[in-house]
Amino acid sequence: MRFALVGTLLLGLFAAGTVAGIVVAYSRNLPNINRMADFQPARSTRIYARDGQLLATLYTQNRIVVPIGRIPNLVREAFVANEDHSFYYNDGVDFEGIARAAIADLTHRQFQGASTITQQLARGLFLNDEISISRKIEEALLAMEIERYYTKDEILDRYLNLIYLGAGAYGVDAASHTYFGKSVSNLTLGQGALLAGLVAAPSDYSPYVDLKLARERERHVLGRMVASGYITRARAAAAFAAPLGLIGARPQGLASYRDPWFTTYVIAKIEKAFGTRELYEGGLQVYTTVDPHLERIAQRQIDWGIAAAKAEGINAHQGALVAIAPATGQILAMVGGTNFSIDNQFNRAWQARRQPGSSFKVYVYTAAIDSGMPPSTIIDDSPVSYPAGNGQTWSPHDDDDRFMGPITLRTALALSRNVVAVKLLQRVGIGRAIEYAHRMGVRSPLDADLSLVLGTSVVTPLDQASGYQTLANEGVHIDPTALTVVRDSLGNVVLDDRYPQQTEVVSAGTAYIMDTMLEDVIEHGTGYPNAIIGRPAAGKTGTTSDFRDAWFVGYTPDLVTAVWIGNDDYSPMNESYGGDIPARIWARFMKAALAKVSKHRFPFPTGEVVKTPSCGGGYEYYLDGTQPETGCGRGAAPVPTGKPTAPSAKGIGVPIEADPYATASSAPTPPSATQPPNSVGDGTHYILLGSPRPKASPQP
Repeated sequence: MRFALVGTLLLGLFAAGTVAGIVVAYSRNLPNINRMADFQPARSTRIYARDGQLLATLYTQNRIVVPIGRIPNLVREAFVANEDHSFYYNDGVDFEGIARAAIADLTHRQFQGASTITQQLARGLFLNDEISISRKIEEALLAMEIERYYTKDEILDRYLNLIYLGAGAYGVDAASHTYFGKSVSNLTLGQGALLAGLVAAPSDYSPYVDLKLARERERHVLGRMVASGYITRARAAAAFAAPLGLIGARPQGLASYRDPWFTTYVIAKIEKAFGTRELYEGGLQVYTTVDPHLERIAQRQIDWGIAAAKAEGINAHQGALVAIAPATGQILAMVGGTNFSIDNQFNRAWQARRQPGSSFKVYVYTAAIDSGMPPSTIIDDSPVSYPAGNGQTWSPHDDDDRFMGPITLRTALALSRNVVAVKLLQRVGIGRAIEYAHRMGVRSPLDADLSLVLGTSVVTPLDQASGYQTLANEGVHIDPTALTVVRDSLGNVVLDDRYPQQTEVVSAGTAYIMDTMLEDVIEHGTGYPNAIIGRPAAGKTGTTSDFRDAWFVGYTPDLVTAVWIGNDDYSPMNESYGGDIPARIWARFMKAALAKVSKHRFPFPTGEVVKTPSCGGGYEYYLDGTQPETGCGRGAAPVPTGKPTAPSAKGIGVPIEADPYATASSAPTPPSATQPPNSVGDGTHYILLGSPRPKASPQP
C-alpha cells in the first residue's frame, strides 16, 4: 500500500514536472504581449463629399475601429453569450476545449474545439489558424498572459474590432455598415445577434451568401443570450420577428465609388501626400469639396454633349468638365469622361494634356492689359510671316482666310483673330506671357514660341479652370483644391486646406477689363449664341488645327467652368468649334448649376478703372492713367513702349531687362501631324464689331 501511494505521488510529480517543462519550453518562444498595447490593426480610409455623403471606403481590411463605449451592451452580450459565456469569470482558457482539440488531433478528426474570446484574440493578434496541439498550447499560454495584464473590457474592445465578419468586413462597426448601413451604436438586438452568429464561419453564414442559414444563426445566438440570462425568451422572440433591415450587398472596390472621376482624383492626391499604406490602412477621414448635385449635372451634360456630337456627325467620343468656386478655389465638380468603368478610368479633366487653341489667348491679353495697353489699342489684322527654320516661314492665319485690317484688341479677342494675337504676343514678350499663364494657374510646361498664343502647348482642363479663376476672383489666384480637412484615425487634423493661400496676380482693374472683353466673346463673338446663359458671364472659345480639340472656358462671379471635347487617339473631329458643342455643354451646365443662385455682375473696381465714351457709341474701360486725354476712346491711347514688366502682387510690376525667351528660338516650329503649331479660328459666322455694346455695369 505504501509503495502504491509513493508510486502515485511520484507519477503525479513527474506529470506536473512534465507539464511545467512544456509550459516553460513554449513560454520561451511566445510573442511579447506588450505589443498588444501598441497594436494598430489596418483601418479603412473614408472619403466624404461636402454634404457628408460617403464617396469611397479604401482598405486592405475594411475596418472601422470604435471604442468599447460605443458598442451597445446588447451587441457585446450577443458575442459573449455565443462565443464565451463564462468570459467575465474565466482566466482566458477553456481547458475542456483544449482537451477536445488534443483528442481530435490524435484521432485525426481535426476538431479544433472551443476557444475563449481571449484565446481567439491571442490567435488573431499573434498566431495563425494552424490546427495542432502545440498551437493550442501557445494560444492558451498567450491568453493567460493577456488576462494578467488587460481588463475584460480592453480584451473585448480589441476582439470586437479585430474579428472578420464576412462580406469583406472586419470588426463590428464595419460589419454594421456593410450589412445594415449604420454604425454599430445603432444596431437592434436582432442585428447584433446576427453579427455574433457569423464568427464561426463568416463566409458561409453571411446573409449575402445564405440568408436562411444566417437567420438560423441569429436564432441560435438569441437562444444563447436567453440561456446566459441576458434577455428573456419573449424579448428574443420579438427580436427575431422584427425586420432585419439588410441593405443588400454593395459593389466592392472601384465599382463602389460615388462620383468616381472626382473620387479617384482625391485618392491620387491623398496617396501622394500620405503614402499608399496610410491611404489603405491608416483610417483617414477625408473631407472633400465636391458638390454631388453639381457632379451629377456635370456628368449629364458631358454625356449629352458627346451624344449630340455623335448625332451631329462631329465624331467626338470623349469630353471633360471642371467647375471651381472662384472665391475659394474649391473644385465643385470634376468629370473626366463618359462611362467611368474598370476599362475607362483615364481622367481627362486632370490627366489629359491637350492643345487649348484660342482659349489660351486670355493669358496673353491679360498680360497686355496689365502692362497698360487698353482694349482700344489697334493692331493691324494683316498678313505676316516669321522664319521657322530650314528656310521655311510660318504665316499665322484664321480659318476664314480673311484679314480685317486695323482692329482693336477688344474686337480681336471677341472674334478670336489669330494674326492679331500673334502680333500682340510679340509686343508683350513670350517669357512674360508664360509667366502670367503660370501665375494665373496653368501648371503644365509651356513652349516658348510665337505659336504659344494660338494654344499649341498642351494643358489640362483643370489648368484652364484654374487660370480663368484668377480673373473671376478679381485678379486673386487660389490654387484649386479638392480637400477641406483630413483627419487621422484618432480624429487629429493632419491636413487643413480650408484657408488656402491667396496671391494677387493682377490688379482688380485688369481683371475687370478682361471680364468685359470676355463678356463680349459671349455676347458678340465666337461664343454667341450658344454660351448665352441669361446672366453676366465671360468666356473664351478654343479650337485647334484639324479640329483635334474644342474648348469653352467661362465664368460668372460665382462659378468657373472649363469644358473640353475630343478623341483620346487625337484623331480629328468633323469641323468641331469651341463655340459649338463645348459652349452648349458649358451653358447647360452653368444654367443648371446656378439655377438657385442670384445673378451677380462683375464688381466694378472703383479707383482702378475709368469708363469713357467709345468712338462708335457705348463705353470703353481703361486702367486709370491709360485713358485718352481727349476724344473718344477707340485707339486713342498709345501702345506702351519701353521695357516689358513682370507680374507682381499689384499687377504692373517692375521692369525686367529683357524677355529671356525673345530669341531666335521663338520662331514657331513647322507643323506636325500630332502637334500642329497654329490653331484655326473659332467659327465662320463672324460679326464685325464696330465698338462694344453699352455696358450695364455700375458707373465708376
